[in-house]
Amino acid sequence: MVKKPDARYIPHHCRGGAAVQENGRLRTQVAVVGGGPVGMLLAAELASHGVGTVLLEVRGDVSERPKANTLHARAVQCLARRGHLPGPETGSARGATGLPFHFAGLPGLVITAPDREPQPLLKYPQAQLERGFEERAQTAGARILRGHRVTEIAERDGGVRIEAEGPHGRGVRVEAQYVVGADGARSAVREQAAITTDTGPATVSALMGAVTLTDPGVLPDGWQHTARGWIVAKRDAGGHTHVRTLDCRGAHPGRHAPPTLEELRREVSRIAGRDIAMTQPRWLDRFSDVTRLARTFRAGRVFLAGDAAHVHFPIGGQGLSTGVLDALNLGWKLALAVRGRAGAGLLDTYDAERRPSAQRVIDNTQAQLALMRPGPELDALRTVFRSLLLTDQESGRRLGDLISAQDTVLPAPTGDGGPAAGTFLANLALTTEAGDTDVIELLQEGRPLLLLLGDGGVRHLDRARAWGRTLKVVRARPVPDVPYEAALVRPDGYLAWTSDGGDLGTALSAYVAEDAGAGRP
Repeated sequence: MVKKPDARYIPHHCRGGAAVQENGRLRTQVAVVGGGPVGMLLAAELASHGVGTVLLEVRGDVSERPKANTLHARAVQCLARRGHLPGPETGSARGATGLPFHFAGLPGLVITAPDREPQPLLKYPQAQLERGFEERAQTAGARILRGHRVTEIAERDGGVRIEAEGPHGRGVRVEAQYVVGADGARSAVREQAAITTDTGPATVSALMGAVTLTDPGVLPDGWQHTARGWIVAKRDAGGHTHVRTLDCRGAHPGRHAPPTLEELRREVSRIAGRDIAMTQPRWLDRFSDVTRLARTFRAGRVFLAGDAAHVHFPIGGQGLSTGVLDALNLGWKLALAVRGRAGAGLLDTYDAERRPSAQRVIDNTQAQLALMRPGPELDALRTVFRSLLLTDQESGRRLGDLISAQDTVLPAPTGDGGPAAGTFLANLALTTEAGDTDVIELLQEGRPLLLLLGDGGVRHLDRARAWGRTLKVVRARPVPDVPYEAALVRPDGYLAWTSDGGDLGTALSAYVAEDAGAGRP
């Protein structure tokens, strides 16, 4: 349910074209390579900020192959704050919500979200999500070039030149100030930029596909564990059963070779310990636990996002959410940089903030895989974990926050932003002179927000004067249990500063360049 683009939040000057074409070249401010959900979201974010954006994608259309379909709580919350997903009804107070999930295939984990936040788990087909982001990107003025394969990237003359091969062999050159590689695990951008990675080899073999079971009752939905491996099955509305298998005996010798129906049938039957007949295969594929983490997410004017930057064992549905959070972190920073409004070092915070988050995903998926390996000692460990999940609410909450990225605390650039700096600001219900609102609504424009609570917060207005062209300032009544009178909120929802910290101007300078000619906010 990606929201339709809202013209209120799309600047008029950015509608109707993202690039200038001259002498056979496309000149733009940011080029995004890769049109999956991460690339399309980033293009939508940039274009909505008025940034000239060109996206190059090798596929001619959106792939219908089932891929990731889980958005976890922090990704959902951040998407809502940027207007890509609906938030809860303003002023609602339904209490914290929890939805069941799993850890290493073990039941009992509950992913929760605080009061007034959207639901903590959103099941959303990747193809549908990608289409929604593409529509928003095009409406905001991004230029989408499908059927284009990037062949060369070179940074020169204060920008980046991209050579690509288009349909029917026609070449195109794109010249941009910045380039973002969101082009998947085998990223051409990463290779061209000579960004090295830390890579872990495959140790397991796994298969996936959609089939029709001859006897639908022979393979029930859900996670099934035997001494020989794991099977995950889920039947869709069309009668197909989506199956995944996990074999921990070692990596497949030809892991890039396309699997067959007979191979999948044999593997499912072997793990289940009984013959399971199946027909009508679709979307057969194999995967493994190869891990890859780029040693930097930024090399000069080149950035990486999504699978181009990090790859992990696909358990827990964290890959899509991690890439979404990459895009939402980078978009507003690049927009400020293009407009000459970024604070010194702002672009470097992308790597400092997102690379550790990606490492945590790699670590927790490896931990889950360790719990899934065969052996009597692991049976005992699984029993202990299952008991913790079912009976220890605090342990379950911590694991749930880990999986959903709600435990993320960002490093504070200045170190004196206050005790809450780097944490995520919950969706406070607010009363302003214009009426009732909330944090989600106030962040829709994608501008840094200075929130002043009560009369005490007004004293910070003069200090913020020099950032008035970029900063959104909102005065509201004090909020119970909020221990500060003013807060600086980043466009992605994280706190940059609170009034119980150091100087507001110092915090602002870390994110936004001072504008001496700006008037009072």
